[in-house]
Amino acid sequence: MAETNRTDVYVYEQVVILASCILSFFGSFLIICTYVHWLDLRTTPRKLLVYLSVSDLLSALSYFYGVVRIFDSDSADCIAQGAISTFANTSSFFWTVAIAIYLYVFIVKSSQRQADNLVLYFHLISWGVPFAITVAALSLHKIGYDASEVSVGWCWVNIQAEDHVLWMLLTGKIWEFIAYATLPVLYILIKIHIKRAHAALSEYRPILTSSPVSHSLSSMADRKLTLIPIIFIMLRVWSTIRFLLLLAGSSAGHNPVLVTLHGIGNTFQGAANCIMFVLLTPSIRSRLVALLCCKGQNRHWSSESVPQNRANAHTPSQREENTSPRTLENSEE
Repeated sequence: MAETNRTDVYVYEQVVILASCILSFFGSFLIICTYVHWLDLRTTPRKLLVYLSVSDLLSALSYFYGVVRIFDSDSADCIAQGAISTFANTSSFFWTVAIAIYLYVFIVKSSQRQADNLVLYFHLISWGVPFAITVAALSLHKIGYDASEVSVGWCWVNIQAEDHVLWMLLTGKIWEFIAYATLPVLYILIKIHIKRAHAALSEYRPILTSSPVSHSLSSMADRKLTLIPIIFIMLRVWSTIRFLLLLAGSSAGHNPVLVTLHGIGNTFQGAANCIMFVLLTPSIRSRLVALLCCKGQNRHWSSESVPQNRANAHTPSQREENTSPRTLENSEE
């Protein structure tokens, strides 16, 4: 196969994409930390979100290394990075669809038991299939330097392999296309079901239609169900466009704006999930604010009043202050 022209990755593109990797890493890490810290958040849907965050965290780390290195050959660390990002990225697709399937069965089919029974299969598929694909690609020497044709500095499928298009499909693109088709359908069906159920319930309980709290929670849930597939597609579509341009033999895939959007889209998923499911979730956001404020107040209190705290360690006011964070958590449940 003829030598492929390499896509140049400029310094400003590196800076932007590295920032996206860092945000995704800390976003995924924050999702995991909130799940570990607050026991009442350990529901099955949020547990699935944690598994997705593990994939996104691993993906952000591998992409970060690739963007820093900007590979130019099939070096050992290029192949290692390509294998890790292939596994993590493909696993992320599977977990994203798994969450949608779980919510569909749980909400539309009204069967928590049936939904919970799917979790084992989610693990087998979402970890097992990407692992098998990655091992096969490594064994057949398909992972390596791709001249940033469908990447941004990192390694993926060896562009010199005669069947590189097939392996690009197997190691990511075919699952990406399936996610494009599946996610909107599932979330639209969930939204329709929720609206019908809410309308039916409002017939018999008109007070729900006039409750500001009910309207606020319902509209927020409705917005999230709308945004989940939209955000996923908006982030991933740029890599799909570059893949299609590669198939068409077009040089438009080298466009710096498209390359930058591709880099952000592939690396920002963890940050996007954090924004939606942590920062835009009032109960969790208020807990984080309370946790940070309490830590700041405790440091300020201990620095100014250490002798007084020791003298009054068992006073009622001190006990009330120590229990206030838990009271706040309980009020948000």
